[in-house]
Amino acid sequence: MPLVGVGDVSKRILLGRKLRSAQLGETLLPKRIALPVFASDALSSVAYAPDEVFIMLSLAGASAYVWSWKVAIAVALVMAAVIASYRQTVHAYPSGGGDYEVATVNLGKTAGTTVASALLVDYVLTVAVSISAAAQYAGAAIPVLHNHEATFASVMVVLLTAVNLRGIRESGTFFAVPTYAYMVAVLGMCAYGFLRLAQGTLPDVESADLGITPDPSFDGSLTTFGLLFLLARAFSSGCAALTGVEAISNGVPAFKRPKSRNAATTLLLLGLIAITMMVSVIVLAKQMGLRFVDPAQLERLTYPDGSAVGDDYEQNAVIAQIAKAVFNEFPPGFYAVVIVTGIILVLAANTAFNGFPVLGSILAKDGLAPRALGSRGDRLAYSNGIVFLAIMAIILIVVFNAETTRLIQLYIVGVFVSFNLSQLGMIRHWTRHLTTERDPASRRRMQRSRVINAVGLSFTAVVLVVVLLTKFLEGAWITILAMVFFYALMRAIRGHYDKVSLELEADESDNLLPTRVHAIVLVSKLHKPTLRALAFAKASRPNVLEAVYVATDPVETNLLVENWERRNLGVPLKLLHSPYRELVNPIVAYATEIRRANPRGVVAVYIPEYVVGRWWEQLLHNQTALRLKGRLLFTPGVMVTSVPYQLRSSQLAVERGERDQQRVRAGDLRRGQADDRSDPRSSGQINR
Repeated sequence: MPLVGVGDVSKRILLGRKLRSAQLGETLLPKRIALPVFASDALSSVAYAPDEVFIMLSLAGASAYVWSWKVAIAVALVMAAVIASYRQTVHAYPSGGGDYEVATVNLGKTAGTTVASALLVDYVLTVAVSISAAAQYAGAAIPVLHNHEATFASVMVVLLTAVNLRGIRESGTFFAVPTYAYMVAVLGMCAYGFLRLAQGTLPDVESADLGITPDPSFDGSLTTFGLLFLLARAFSSGCAALTGVEAISNGVPAFKRPKSRNAATTLLLLGLIAITMMVSVIVLAKQMGLRFVDPAQLERLTYPDGSAVGDDYEQNAVIAQIAKAVFNEFPPGFYAVVIVTGIILVLAANTAFNGFPVLGSILAKDGLAPRALGSRGDRLAYSNGIVFLAIMAIILIVVFNAETTRLIQLYIVGVFVSFNLSQLGMIRHWTRHLTTERDPASRRRMQRSRVINAVGLSFTAVVLVVVLLTKFLEGAWITILAMVFFYALMRAIRGHYDKVSLELEADESDNLLPTRVHAIVLVSKLHKPTLRALAFAKASRPNVLEAVYVATDPVETNLLVENWERRNLGVPLKLLHSPYRELVNPIVAYATEIRRANPRGVVAVYIPEYVVGRWWEQLLHNQTALRLKGRLLFTPGVMVTSVPYQLRSSQLAVERGERDQQRVRAGDLRRGQADDRSDPRSSGQINR
C-alpha cells in the first residue's frame, strides 16, 4: 500500500488527483480549446505590437504616423506567409518537434540545436513580456501596485505555473473563456469604431490634441535613408505580433485526432483573427489622432501651447485609448476591453507553458536536455519543464523590473532565427521527397508546399536582417548571447550523456564475481533495528561479517561492549575510536581500507534506518545515515544497503494510503475505475 505524506497531500490539493498513463487521451484538445491555449500569445500581441509601431514612428514626430497603416500591412503580409508555411509543417511533421525537428532532420544536428536554443529563449521571453505587460496594465489601474509590478508579475507566473501543472486540458478550459472574451471585445470595439467612422461620429482619442517633439536623432527633415531606417525599426517592432505562431507546430501531439488537420485549421483561424485585430487597431488609432511615445520619453509629448506634459501624465496603452473614445457613450464597453486585455496578457504566457515543456521533452529524448524534462508529472503534464520555464521567466522579470519596453527589445530575434531555419528545412524536405515521388497529384501538392515555404523563407529572412540591424544595440545582443549559452549547454549535456553511455557499456570484465564480500553492520545501539540488520546480513552469507561501532564516549562504549558480550550474538564487534567525535569519516576510512586491502572484493555496508509516518519525525531521525550514504556512494567497491525498521507511527502513513485508495472520486464510474468499493453491499451497508 503506498504511503501518503504531507508532500503528497499538498500536491493533491494543488494539482488534483493523479492520472493514469492510459488517461493521456483524455487530456487531448479539441479545436475550440486548442485555439485559446496555443493562440493566446499571438493574439495578445495586439495589446502591445501596435504600441511599439507608434513608438518607433513617433521618433520622427506625429507626421510619420501616416506610414502606420502601411507598416501594419507589411507585418500582416509576413504573418500570412508564416502561417501558410507552418500549415505545411504541421502536416509534414505531426510529432510535435516543430521547428526543431524540421531543422534537425533536414539541416543536421547543428541547425536543430540552434533552433532549439532560439525557441527556448523565445518561450522564456514570451512569459516575461506577456506577464510584464499585464503587470503594467494592473499598475496603471490599481495604484497600490505602482512600483511593485515585478512582484505582481512574479506572483502571476507562480499562479500560472500551478494552473498548468494541473494538466493541459484543465488549463485550456480555464483559459478558453477569457481568450474568447478578448477576441469578441477587441473585434467588437474595432467593428463599432469603423461603423462610427463610416457615420462620421468617430471621436478622437484622449491624446489627439497633444504634439510630439521629434527625437534629436530625427530632428529636421528626414532623408530617404533616415525614413527607410525609421520604417524598418517600426516594422521590426510590429513583427512582435508574429511571436507565438510556431507554438502550434510544437504542440500538435496535444490536439485530438486528426491531429495535423486540426492543428492546421487552428493556425488558419489564428492568422485570420490576429491579422484582423492588429490592422484594425493600427488603422483606428491613426484615424482617431493617437499620439504615443516611449514611456521613458514622456517629455516629448507637448500640450497645444507647446509646454511639455509633466511626469504625472498617464499615457494609456493604444487599445485603452481607442476603447475609451469609441465607447465614450457606453463606459462598460471600455472597462470590458481593458479588463479582458489585461487578463489575456497574463494568459498569453500559457502558449509558452504548453510549447516549452513539449520541446523540452523532445530535447531530453535526444539527449540535449536533462532527462527529467521528459518525465510526465501526476497530471500527465511535463511538470519539470513547466517549473523550469517559470523560474527562468521570474528571473528575467525581476532583472528587468517588469518593464515591457526594455524586455521587448530582446524579443523576436530568437523566433525569427527558428522561422528561417525551419523554412529552409521544409524546402529541403519537399525537394528530397520530390526525387522519389512519382504520383502526379502528390508531386503537385509537394511543389505547391515548397513554393509556400520558399515565400515564407524570403519574408522571414528579410525580417531577421531588419531586426538584427535595428535592434542589436537596443538589447538583441543579449538574446543572441543567451542563444549561444543554451546552444553550448545543450551540446555539453549531449557530450556528457554520450560519455556516460560509453563508460557504462557492458564488457566481459563485468561478468567476473567479486573474490570475497566483507560485510559491515553499523551499530549505534544494541536495539531491534540493529538486530534486524545483523539477521539480514547473516542471511546474505558474506565471507566476513562484523559489526562496527564508532566510539566517541567511553561510558557508552563500555556499556555497549558488555551488552554485546552478554548476548553472545556470534558476530565480532569492531570499535573505531573517534577522538574528535566524528561519526562519518571513521566509517568511510575503514571501508576504504578494507577495499584497498582486497581490490577485487566488495565491502557491503548495512545501515539500520527508522521508518516514520509523520513528516516532522524525518527531521529527528536518520540524518547521520543520510550523510553516511552520501559519502559511501562515492567510494569504489562499497555497496550500501538500508535495512528499514518501521516504528509505530509508520502505520499512520499506511492508513492514510488505504483511505486514499478506497475513496471513490467523481468520474471514476464513468471512466470504469470504480470497483466494488462503490457498492454498499461490499462493505456490509445493506441490512439483510
